[in-house]
Amino acid sequence: MMEGNETPVTEFILKGITDRPELQVPLFLVFLAIYVITMMGNLGLIILIWKIPHLHTPMYFFLGSLAFADACTSSSVTPRMLVNIIDHGQMISLYECMAQYYFFGSSATTECFLLVVMAYDRYVAICNPLLYLLVMSHKLCMWLISISYAIGFLHLTVHVGLLFRLTFCRSNIIDHFYCEILPLYTISCTDPSINAFVVFIFSVFIQSITFMSILVSYTRVLFAILKTKSERGRSKAFSTCGAHLLSVSLFYGTLFFMYIRPGSGPGKYQDKIYSLFYTIIIPLLNPFIYSLRNKEVIGALRRIMKK
Repeated sequence: MMEGNETPVTEFILKGITDRPELQVPLFLVFLAIYVITMMGNLGLIILIWKIPHLHTPMYFFLGSLAFADACTSSSVTPRMLVNIIDHGQMISLYECMAQYYFFGSSATTECFLLVVMAYDRYVAICNPLLYLLVMSHKLCMWLISISYAIGFLHLTVHVGLLFRLTFCRSNIIDHFYCEILPLYTISCTDPSINAFVVFIFSVFIQSITFMSILVSYTRVLFAILKTKSERGRSKAFSTCGAHLLSVSLFYGTLFFMYIRPGSGPGKYQDKIYSLFYTIIIPLLNPFIYSLRNKEVIGALRRIMKK
């Protein structure tokens, strides 16, 4: 509850990554380049999959959906961060803050479930290749992608809805480079314990369930690969699954430290570093992790370049 006649805060200043003014221009140029490359990589991958007929398979259908989620994640955070680097004192309203977190969180949650879907797709393709086209039908693929996005939007509706029970009067400075929900709780005049508890429970449930599902799928894939007599097939399967696991490890590793251990984390600066990974770095790396290790995508890209 607000005490006395304190004025409620409805506009905030994002503190950013660093307070050092000499780093503003270099940081702006670096993150601008990252954002341009991220959008070119993810949107380019989507266009490539759409244009090349032989890439119209479940694996690439899911990959295109992941690229779209990564593009949304990056676009929800990076443009605003670039504006804040140039104009450090620019205000952001509470509703703009809620909207930014909603779209970022929806995309990140969707990505968790898309990674599970992609792991399941690889499990069926490698462990049951003769039934692959029957099991992974177009209808099932559409349902899996739709459910992933629906869960993402519903999940964030809960957290953003709970923000309406909070009032802000202590400070208008959010110690982060985007409207992350945990730093927002620290400047609330209303007790945010319920909000923080809900974030923790949902994070543990979603991240643990999806991560364990991915591990189970790839463990079974690994045993199936080891039984394969074909050296070429084994190499191709290891390459594909290795790329997936690299992306999963980077993504979940930083999410675990940020949301499942919020009270025991090493500090605010380290939290910003973790956030940089899953908001900016992972969307940059994913199209290259999945594409540069994939001969079909490289071959399709070469044909497009020749034309």
